[in-house]
Amino acid sequence: MIAEGRLYGRSVKLYSKRPANVYEMLARSAVQFPNREALVKGGTRLSYAELKQLVDRTAACLSENQVKKGDRIAILLGNDIEFVLTALACAKIGAMFVPLNTKLTANDLIYMMTDAGTNMLITNRELVKSLENWLIHHSAAPCCYLTDGREPDKRLYSFHEDLLGHARGKEQPFSPPHETDSLYIMYTSGTTGRPKGAVGSHVNAIHSCLSYQTVMQTDHTVRTLVAVPLFHVTGLIGQLLHMMLVGGTVVLMERYQTEATIRLIQQERITFLFNVPTMYIMMMSHASFHASSYDFVRIVAYGGAPVSKETISQLRNCFPSACLHNAYGATETTSPTTIMPKQSPDDKTDSVGVPVPVADVKVIAENGEPAKPGEAGELYIKGPMVIKEYWNRPEENRSSFTEDGYWKSGDIARIDEDGFVYILDRKKDVINRGGEKIYSVEVENVLYAHPKVLEAAVVGVKDPIFGEEVKAYIVPKSGESPTADEIITFARERLSKFKTPKQVEFLDQLPRNPGGKILKNKLIEMSMTNQPQ
Repeated sequence: MIAEGRLYGRSVKLYSKRPANVYEMLARSAVQFPNREALVKGGTRLSYAELKQLVDRTAACLSENQVKKGDRIAILLGNDIEFVLTALACAKIGAMFVPLNTKLTANDLIYMMTDAGTNMLITNRELVKSLENWLIHHSAAPCCYLTDGREPDKRLYSFHEDLLGHARGKEQPFSPPHETDSLYIMYTSGTTGRPKGAVGSHVNAIHSCLSYQTVMQTDHTVRTLVAVPLFHVTGLIGQLLHMMLVGGTVVLMERYQTEATIRLIQQERITFLFNVPTMYIMMMSHASFHASSYDFVRIVAYGGAPVSKETISQLRNCFPSACLHNAYGATETTSPTTIMPKQSPDDKTDSVGVPVPVADVKVIAENGEPAKPGEAGELYIKGPMVIKEYWNRPEENRSSFTEDGYWKSGDIARIDEDGFVYILDRKKDVINRGGEKIYSVEVENVLYAHPKVLEAAVVGVKDPIFGEEVKAYIVPKSGESPTADEIITFARERLSKFKTPKQVEFLDQLPRNPGGKILKNKLIEMSMTNQPQ
């Protein structure tokens, strides 16, 4: 049931029946499904009862080390069990965890920990190497606990023994967090300037998990393979916390590897997949993939990048029993804003679905007025899953949120007469060719239809006559060698002349951030130095 309410001063829709905080989601599942598998990583298999026991022990360890409500705990780990234990322990005692991207430079990591004012860092010996000098010599650096090793030095201590040891005493008294309390600070993967810390709360995460459960109709029988990073909202919210809510099973992969993913899907009988499109393309292109049947997979979800109609057709053929769900969201919306419903018309395949039940979305045209159905403009989003604020960014908060509570997404979209949302481009990536607006997704969808194209990305490059021209970067399918003329001719037959790529360049792979999003700024930089082919 959904009711109108107020959250952070905004009028929003709220799920009437919801857990009080994120830890309660785990506690409920531990009561309802104590013996069901909750978490699997390698040879470790934890039931819900065992997972809750370890989370409680971790919370006791943190509280004994003077971690209290509102403190910030940085987690610099891959998809490890210790990541899960630390995050859920923070959720229990009201501390905020700060998940850090393991592929960032030391300077970026130090900036984020300093900006967030972290009290503690949980990491491992490999990942801490680049930070050791800072941790040892800077008084403002957080104390550091390692998940591996037994030889602490003056500043680096072994967290693993504290985490699982029995020598520790009882938890310090604390009051359970309120749903509006902050749960984490997740730094956005911005392409310009310093990243911003998006402050996600318990109520944000709870509503996102409930939206996934409602739309995808998930329950305790679902098993999901987390191959995307837990330090992004898809892995953290769409899979891990989502499963804690419904009592499903989470199988962790340290990092995505095509052959290992295919093997784990079969071995663990994974029923719920949630990946960026590139991962599916790589799987379906792998020789071992077609040696098995995947009729046990019930849900195939994807997001984070445009999906071609050809890829969707392949997914339907490869996962014949699965419902396909395109999903759209952002760090600021705690994962889902829209999800493709289970029953959707074939002519909507290029849509990212309809708003989740508690979301309000609208498109604002260039003149600042609400757009008409089918008209393009910036997508504005409101709901209980939208973050309250950016950490220590008052100017960003004033410019990014409207007075009536909408977050300005920066994405160009249109909404059709049936309420389906279509993402056309990032606002900053729209190509302006002599006054004509070109949305890269439209061009990319055409290029994906070429039989020799595995992946495509379109950007605007400087042109002395038109200001900008369309350039396509192409990753060919294995064994194929298309020419630039071949690609341009194919596009010209299907697009208006001004939308047809003028330049084509071939790459072995497209540059991406760890969340799978194509870094178009990197492609534009490449275009400034590379000669067109």
